[in-house]
Amino acid sequence: MWQPDCETCTREELERLQLARVRENIARIAACNPAYYDKIGRPHPDAIGALGDIPQQLPLMTKGDLRAGYPFGLACVPQKDFARMQMSSGTTGKPVICPYTRGDIAQWAETMARCYTAAGVTRDDVIQITPSFGLPNGGFGFHFGAETLGAFYIPVGPGRTLLQLQLMQDLGATVLTAIATYPIRLIEAAREEHFDFRKTQLRVGIFGSEMWSDELRKKIENEMGIESFDIIGMTETGGVGMGIDCQAHHGIHIWEDHYLAEVVDPQTGAVLDDGREGELVVTTLTRQALPLIRFRTGDITRVISRERCECGRTHLRIDRFKGRTDDMIVYKGLNFYPSQIETLLLRQDGIAADYQIVLGCDERGNETMDIVVETAAPLAAEAQARIRRELFDYVGLSVAPQFVKQGELPRPPGKAVRVVDKRHV
Repeated sequence: MWQPDCETCTREELERLQLARVRENIARIAACNPAYYDKIGRPHPDAIGALGDIPQQLPLMTKGDLRAGYPFGLACVPQKDFARMQMSSGTTGKPVICPYTRGDIAQWAETMARCYTAAGVTRDDVIQITPSFGLPNGGFGFHFGAETLGAFYIPVGPGRTLLQLQLMQDLGATVLTAIATYPIRLIEAAREEHFDFRKTQLRVGIFGSEMWSDELRKKIENEMGIESFDIIGMTETGGVGMGIDCQAHHGIHIWEDHYLAEVVDPQTGAVLDDGREGELVVTTLTRQALPLIRFRTGDITRVISRERCECGRTHLRIDRFKGRTDDMIVYKGLNFYPSQIETLLLRQDGIAADYQIVLGCDERGNETMDIVVETAAPLAAEAQARIRRELFDYVGLSVAPQFVKQGELPRPPGKAVRVVDKRHV
């Protein structure tokens, strides 16, 4: 039976463990992959005398570094020791292959089981898994965690929305796992089918893989009658399960015995003080096949606290992701994130959860922007004026959104498309 490990260690115990594991990682890289060791500057493990030495001794890594090593150029075990692999998107270049040893799979299973437990899930729950069981990591992460927890799980995978609803009802699912916008698709289908989530046993939703605002979270919880949890992780760091918010819902716990987290200035790479917003940087501490040193995730967040949480856990808490460094929109010299638009829109009654920001150019080459918003019912002129005013007051945009009926925007498979950039087409 799986048991939590180190979730209530003292801050001093956690930091001693992290320092030892960083040194072990460096020694493993030096012994197993000389080219990788060169890339990180050939530091001696003993040169890291304290966690505060890491920014001076070790460089930042990017996804470009991992792509340059395709497929296994940064691996630190021989291929005969690989047990499986997952792959991240290659839409802007070569994909990133993440190999796993048996030990890596066990580590993934452990952190995912912790995430379930933090969300109040037990072996008595019935877990419905809707993320993909293909090259993306999500479905398998939830699967490994459920097996480790000892719970009954339903491995449906993505899509097949009517079947999802049927199995949720017939098999008594109590926990739904999904990418963050998929619950909106389930809600739309439920309305069409006169399906009532409150007549099911569903009580917990664990969602991630996309940016989703507090306003979207409230909408999902209200419609489905559940408590939702924001889970984080990515293929490069070993998959979903790096952290989750607990039932206190005051920040996302990162499992610090497995991951060392820093927040840096996206422009300079300098480490920022707790509370300041920047880019999350992660060093994996227990990965065998592909240990990462100071990997720039691209996610924008801040450290909320390193103090013991009211849930009893001592692992640091970061803020929910605000956006990504690569999805920040620059429009006529103004910088903002799609999540800021979502937050303002979903505050208004009558707004559905789907919207799209369309960037383009007019015949003179001037930048244009359209914000297309679905509504559940026609919006009064006063409500439309309020949205225009708040877009200007809070974001600085002088844009009049276009309001369309719910269901008019395309419904692509997988993640929602929030931004369509036609400026460089």
